[in-house]
Amino acid sequence: MYTTIGVSLLVASVVAIVVEGVLAAVWGVSLARRSVALSERIQSERALIEADLERLRAAVEESRRLWRPYRRILKWVRHPLAIALLQSYARRRAGAR
Repeated sequence: MYTTIGVSLLVASVVAIVVEGVLAAVWGVSLARRSVALSERIQSERALIEADLERLRAAVEESRRLWRPYRRILKWVRHPLAIALLQSYARRRAGAR
């Protein structure tokens, strides 16, 4: 009697282990497929980001090239005293209204 209980528990445990193994395998395959799809998506998004970044670099360079003749004026305008003067004028104009 005890041997039949032991054998049945052994069979039940083997069945449980096999079921868990199958579920783990199915889950692993699903996870692998999703990771491959995600990797492909990341690569395509990375290509788009690189293209956008290259366009941005070109725009910055063009902007830098176009502003080159005005460098001296920009240097003066960015000076802290010039900024303070412009803010003072803005406050006066706002107070006059």
